[in-house]
Amino acid sequence: MGQNQDEKLLRMKELTARLSEASKTYYQESREIMSNFEYDKLYDELLALEAETGVVMAGSPTQKVGYEILSELPKEAHEAPMLSLDKTKEVRVLQEWLGDQEALLSWKLDGLTIVLTYEGGELVKAVTRGNGEIGEVITPNARTFINIPTSIPYKGQLILRGEAVISYSDFEKLNDSIADVDAKYKNPRNLCSGSVRQLNSEITASRNVRFMAFALVRADGVDFKNSRKEQFLWLSGLGFETVEFVEVTAETLSDAVRGFAEKIEHYDIPSDGLVLLYDDIAYGQSLGRTAKFPRDSIAFKWADEIQETTLSYIEWSASRTGLINPVAVFEPVELEGTTVSRASVHNISIMEGLELGAGDRITVYKANMIIPQIADNLTRSGVRDIPKICPVCGGATEIRSVNDVKSLYCTNPECQAKKIKSFDLFVSRDALNIDGLSEMTLEKFIAAGFIHEFDDIFHLDRHRDAIVTMEGFGEKSYENLIQAAKTASHTTLPRLIFGLGIAGIGLANAKVICRHFDFDLNAMRGADAEELCSIDGIGGVLADAWVKYFKNDKNNEILDHLLADLTFENEVRNEEQTLAGKTFVITGSVEHFANRKELQEKIESLGGKAAGSVSAKTSYLINNDVTSNSSKNKKARELGIPILSEEDFLKMIGEEKNAD
Repeated sequence: MGQNQDEKLLRMKELTARLSEASKTYYQESREIMSNFEYDKLYDELLALEAETGVVMAGSPTQKVGYEILSELPKEAHEAPMLSLDKTKEVRVLQEWLGDQEALLSWKLDGLTIVLTYEGGELVKAVTRGNGEIGEVITPNARTFINIPTSIPYKGQLILRGEAVISYSDFEKLNDSIADVDAKYKNPRNLCSGSVRQLNSEITASRNVRFMAFALVRADGVDFKNSRKEQFLWLSGLGFETVEFVEVTAETLSDAVRGFAEKIEHYDIPSDGLVLLYDDIAYGQSLGRTAKFPRDSIAFKWADEIQETTLSYIEWSASRTGLINPVAVFEPVELEGTTVSRASVHNISIMEGLELGAGDRITVYKANMIIPQIADNLTRSGVRDIPKICPVCGGATEIRSVNDVKSLYCTNPECQAKKIKSFDLFVSRDALNIDGLSEMTLEKFIAAGFIHEFDDIFHLDRHRDAIVTMEGFGEKSYENLIQAAKTASHTTLPRLIFGLGIAGIGLANAKVICRHFDFDLNAMRGADAEELCSIDGIGGVLADAWVKYFKNDKNNEILDHLLADLTFENEVRNEEQTLAGKTFVITGSVEHFANRKELQEKIESLGGKAAGSVSAKTSYLINNDVTSNSSKNKKARELGIPILSEEDFLKMIGEEKNAD
């Protein structure tokens, strides 16, 4: 049975995502997550589906993307003013407005409104809302949005409106990658606005902007049966992602609003309310508009549930940038169905504006039903007890004013909170591999004073009562974390060496050094630069970094603490280094090893190296499909590099018996 249009479009989006990820890992990270055969097969499937549907999605691997750089964004007047919506916070008002009509209730998305124009099936123009009268032309940027079709089967003029948005998860990923707190984005809407209005479309492409259609303006010659719902379904059939909506009447409206309210806490797309739109197109248009608002739709803003409580104290939370953030801790209250006891105050200027002190009566709410905030301070006793020392390291603090905003900073360059990246490396997959300790969780634990050095991670049971009450944690999460640390405490010496974060020492170098010293850690700690430089692949810079690290008494003390809590797998010692000086590249599927990583470890155990891409330094390419015309095979042939099957490799190392 053949696929319908929706199934084909869904498959196209899946293929685009998979192929794009495969290309990224291959060209940017020098590793393969699928064989060339599989890539070509999926690419051909996508090409065929694009031909069948007439839709080509932005970012499709079948298209060559050329980024554009502009000196400024052109301006353009809209054909008709883009009006705001009238608003209410009461469901009763929505019901009265709806009367006996049927309508669509959808998310009111919190991003940047965009107008798209297609002609002859191609995207020809994208303009921001601007001031409602004049917008900015951002067509090159729109072509990089991750989910819009750049080609569609409808060949007439199509004009539609929608919201450009960035998801909370993508927003958090980008902000986590920015070390400077003053450079971080305040919210997804700000990030989206800046991303959409870039002069360099390559920057827009990196931000994962998506477009959610919410209104069809023009599509001549199409019968929509006088229904907004039919318009949405038609747009979906062309490959557009539309806002999520439900059909409602006055009787079902209250339950529908409640349904959206229950979803919002876990909804990944920023939303600041709902929109109610008459389904009957002619009826809605017949109502006309006021000077400010159209009459065919109305917005519903969440009525903030406000509770009064008592501020217990201000907790000061240190971050990797040295900034120490004030967090209000108050007597627990119920807000929007959950118990809340904490709210970020952000900086000292906001504290001073609220005249916030312990014991004050405050009102709190959840912004957009998600983020706890202080609404007001009823007693205003005044700011006091700003800490003179950092809660993490005990170093001196200072108040700095940046852009007229006063914040508290730790001045100690050795503060553990500033070393979050080193802890993140220590728990990473190729190091100790402690599942459940994300960078965000590490930052919370370090700020709370639970972690000062690596070994503290194996003693988090000392802080059980505090951890189980932390936001995002509970008894189950705590138990899982303790078990993960216990599992990770039995490890290998190369993993530990890599996890220490010695400058330039990756996992492969750590393995080579461990094998050279026969896994004798004491000998490794006392090694001099001359001996280290005798190891293949270890040069003067790495040798100096190694010696400098182990000459530091504090580093040795940290390692000694760790050794008291770690056990090590029995390493294969003194195995003949028959592959010393040889570099291998592995591609395609493997048969005699569990996976390519196991084959890589075998190569390394015999003194060889595994690389991600073929170059003049490559000694052998391992590919079971020796005769294929994959890009790596072609490159190897051009460079005169032998291509081995697994069986050839096993014969080389004298293990033919394993090939049976």
